[in-house]
Amino acid sequence: QVCPYHSLLVWLLEIFFHQKQITHAHNTVSNFKRFHGRAFNDPFVQKEKEKLSYDLVPMKNGGVGVKVMYMDEEHIFSVEQISAMLLTKLKETAESNLKKPVTDCVISVPSFFTDAERRSLLDAAQIVGLNCLRLMNDMTAVALNYGIYKQDLPAPEEKPRIVVFVDMGHSAFQVSACAFNKSKLKVLGTAFDPFLGGRNFDGKLVDYFCAEIKSKYKLDPKTKVRALLRLYQECEKLKKLMSSNSTDIPLNIECFMNDIDVSGKMNRSQFEELCADLLQRIEVPLLSLMEQTQLKVEDVNAVEIVGGATRIPAVKERIAKFFGKDVSTTLNADEAIARGCALQCAILSPAFKVREFSVTDATPFPISLLWNTEAEDTEGVHEVFSRNHAAPFSKVLTFYRKGPFELEAFYSDPNGVPYPESKIGKYVIQNVAAQKDGEKSKVKVKVRVNTHGIFSVSTASMVEPVKSEECEDVSVETEVEAQDQRPIENFSDTNEKKGDQPPEAKKPKIKVKNVELPIEANLVWQLGKDLLNMYIETEGKMIMQDKLEKERNDAKNAVEEYVYEFRDKLSGPYEKFVCEKDLQGFSALLAETEGWLYEEGEDEAKQVYVEKLENLKKLGTPIEMRYQEAEERPRLLQELGHRLQYYATIAGEFRNKDEKYIHIDEMEMMKVEKCVSEVVEWMNNAVSAQAKKSLDQDPAVHSSEIKAKLQELNNVCEPIVTQPKPKVDSPKEENPLTEQSDYKTEDMGEDDKNSEMPQQNGECHPSDQNTINMDLD
Repeated sequence: QVCPYHSLLVWLLEIFFHQKQITHAHNTVSNFKRFHGRAFNDPFVQKEKEKLSYDLVPMKNGGVGVKVMYMDEEHIFSVEQISAMLLTKLKETAESNLKKPVTDCVISVPSFFTDAERRSLLDAAQIVGLNCLRLMNDMTAVALNYGIYKQDLPAPEEKPRIVVFVDMGHSAFQVSACAFNKSKLKVLGTAFDPFLGGRNFDGKLVDYFCAEIKSKYKLDPKTKVRALLRLYQECEKLKKLMSSNSTDIPLNIECFMNDIDVSGKMNRSQFEELCADLLQRIEVPLLSLMEQTQLKVEDVNAVEIVGGATRIPAVKERIAKFFGKDVSTTLNADEAIARGCALQCAILSPAFKVREFSVTDATPFPISLLWNTEAEDTEGVHEVFSRNHAAPFSKVLTFYRKGPFELEAFYSDPNGVPYPESKIGKYVIQNVAAQKDGEKSKVKVKVRVNTHGIFSVSTASMVEPVKSEECEDVSVETEVEAQDQRPIENFSDTNEKKGDQPPEAKKPKIKVKNVELPIEANLVWQLGKDLLNMYIETEGKMIMQDKLEKERNDAKNAVEEYVYEFRDKLSGPYEKFVCEKDLQGFSALLAETEGWLYEEGEDEAKQVYVEKLENLKKLGTPIEMRYQEAEERPRLLQELGHRLQYYATIAGEFRNKDEKYIHIDEMEMMKVEKCVSEVVEWMNNAVSAQAKKSLDQDPAVHSSEIKAKLQELNNVCEPIVTQPKPKVDSPKEENPLTEQSDYKTEDMGEDDKNSEMPQQNGECHPSDQNTINMDLD
């Protein structure tokens, strides 16, 4: 919900969101992820617009905007801003739990997202100040979550294990085939139906019950947004119940429209018949995947399913029937993608020690480059990345030009891309000039699909020959000039393809240098720097406003909590500690404050609530203090009495010449007796004064004073009475054997030795054991 906070709770707490969505239907934003990177007049956006409870409006740049009420004013936020609000909330939640700042993240995206959609998501992360380490395809995240815990994967040199992952979520159906070896994952291919998901099955139920309610109750739910949202929620619950029960399941909604209760029922077989056309679409992406990867059903070792909609028995059966084997559900259907992203983030982070696991993704759509040749009316086209090409990946393309030239990137198969625009962007390679002899310059252009799955022309450089005297000051490379002056040659990574060059005699080597060239990119969808900076500034202001609003609400809640808590205690434990007059006055003030909170005090500034609470505490704190004192004072007086008795007993034993304390000096013990006498007198006076006070009066003696007296008593007496007795050295016994320096055991016979040694009970005398070692048979 946007108001009063702009941070969205969508996707976090389903129950809370559903309640807010019904209560604030026009101001709660949901299902906006698919609007990233699209124009407002996009056919998909226009079709989705009809199903939303909030208003979509065009932005100045032609993008999709969301109109909501924020801080009691109408605002229009871009989709990037809306996603940034969600990321802000997720960031705050993570920081609250970790007790540390969060700066890096990994964000999942559907495998079929185009460059424009991916760049839009990266802009949303930048608005929040998050460094997106990787935009990770949903199915790749699932595969990583599956493979990283497997200990029985085949060795790198062995045949890989092929696993197919199937994900049917809320709005899309995605499948991928992956090859696993030990510590290695490679995505072989992906296929999808971007318009088939759990919401389509919900829609079938909604349409069915709308028609039934219209004929049975003469009500049209589609005319009321809240009624339609409630029906969607109940149909979703019904769908889940039918997944685990094949009998008739009732649908009951109280006060649906015009205070009329509606009811209906459906069973699983009816539901499957109703959704027959949706179920038939399941096999299409599966067939496409097998064709792309050229896999046979028997090559697949396992089929893992995730996503909420895969819990529908008919969906599960269709998938199992296609592959001819039971599907596995070892992964958490709802958390598999999030766990995969968390693992990828841990792998990329230096703060975590994670087992090495290589992930090679695949490009979902083939990408080509188009350029104008220097001949008139001719164009060059080259497919730089085929479908399911490994990613991330770079290639170097070589052009021969006398001046700047333009490259246009586009998707080779527009019909296979769920996006109305096949163009990716145009790139102008600038500052290209002919060589000094008038010949064409050799220009190397590096194209790349990066870790986010986004295509770019990353670098361009012009190769220039270098004179021998210039070699000292420039970095040079050795280049072999080829006779074949084709407009383009492909280079993969750093290895140049030379197979197509004609067999010529070796040419002399010459020294060359690479001069970096600037590239001007004009992308299909990219927020301008000024607009992006404005969004960043706006987000910062809203975060600060959220903080102020939270502080204001906390202050308001503190007043409300104090009113309710104190009012209950005044008729309970605090009742004896306030006089009748003060009780009536304070109760009236509490009632007045409560009424003010829900009327003119509904939306006041933080300071107003702080002052209200201070005024209440002026009357409440003395009452609370009397109660706490009455609870704590008897315990402290009892403890003080026990210590006085303890020290008095020791003083009495000292006077009776007890050996335990006879070592203590007379003057020291007199200090103990004096201190005990003074504290006893103070305690008697305090108890006498307190006895004259009633409970509704301030106490004559406070707990802090008793604690101070107890501390004073211990400080004076404890060091004296715990003095240790002085140590007395015991006299040493003389050893006659050690005094006879000329005593030699070797001059005796065995019998003489035994007769000479002092014996006691058949053993050596204890005093001799330390000086003589004897072997006794």
